[in-house]
Amino acid sequence: MARVTVYTTDYCPYCVQAKRLLHEMAIEYEEIDVGADPALRTEMVQKAGGRRTVPQIFIDGASIGGYVELRALADQGGLAHLT
Repeated sequence: MARVTVYTTDYCPYCVQAKRLLHEMAIEYEEIDVGADPALRTEMVQKAGGRRTVPQIFIDGASIGGYVELRALADQGGLAHLT
């Protein structure tokens, strides 16, 4: 099974939507809250190629972007292999 990691903050509506989508699709994920930890945010930015917004979502270490990209991938059937 693929490893899904979602970098979030607790005040981000797109983070809530991304987690809801993954939950509805029964896809397990690791959540990393970067809201109060500058070191984790720096790690996220480095892994995401400089992108600073949340959520930043990774599948098996590969960046797929944020919620909009996750939704598009789901709509195209690209997450089916993760369930």
